[in-house]
Amino acid sequence: MPLPLLPDVRARLGEMVFAKVAGEDGPAKRDHIHDSPGERWFAEDAAIREVHGDSSMFVGGMRALLLQSLHPLAMAGVAQHSGYRGDPWGRLQRTSYFLAVTTFGPAEDAERTCARIRGIHRRVTGEYDGVPYAASDPHLLRWVHVAEVDSFLRAHELYGAHRLSPTRKDEYVADTALVARKLGVVDPPESTSELAAQLASYRPELRSTPEARATARFLLLDPPLPLVARPPYAVLSAAAVATLPWWTRWPLRLPYLPLTERTTARVAGKAIVGGFRWIAGG
Repeated sequence: MPLPLLPDVRARLGEMVFAKVAGEDGPAKRDHIHDSPGERWFAEDAAIREVHGDSSMFVGGMRALLLQSLHPLAMAGVAQHSGYRGDPWGRLQRTSYFLAVTTFGPAEDAERTCARIRGIHRRVTGEYDGVPYAASDPHLLRWVHVAEVDSFLRAHELYGAHRLSPTRKDEYVADTALVARKLGVVDPPESTSELAAQLASYRPELRSTPEARATARFLLLDPPLPLVARPPYAVLSAAAVATLPWWTRWPLRLPYLPLTERTTARVAGKAIVGGFRWIAGG
């Protein structure tokens, strides 16, 4: 392929990926988030901007969904109320907008988005296996937050463009705590040591459920993608699974192959994330 065509190919691929992640109105939202005047929650050099602006988020996002599914009550809320199977791309687009507006957008928009999500959470209630749940429960909210932050940080550690120093990692966790409180999380972690301790404290509550296993199958084996997109998605999936702790594997019926994951899966993961980074132009 002649080299002058490469920028055109990259631009077209970038538009395709961005349309899937951000939706048809993604370009307008992106321009508003980045170009609108006003205060932001985070400075330009904030750790949260470095992590959330990196292509390793593709891996971290999938890992977060798999990890979060192990809490029966949190998973019940998703399975019974989110409609993620019927509209997985819509859910992805809403999540990507939330991350973008709270990380990079005007503070006013970030506040409004968090208020809207709190309102949705107040309406999500139900029962699973005889136990009532509410999406607004600070304990469940903190689980979702802890699993997400741990996943984004782990994916960035393995696949990010630049490694974070221990201090920078602590800054990232502290940055995410600000957003967590806006959503109703009580006592979110503010350092990597607190993050690890809180994640460990949830271990007794986590277990395998039919809903969690179905989510893993849907995400990893039966995604709503055309055949041409399945090979790179399979590599992305393998990279995400390779970042999960060993204790998550049997509950989700996922293989645990330490040597393969440290070599083949990691190399392939770096390649696919690097491909996304090239497509994004950075």
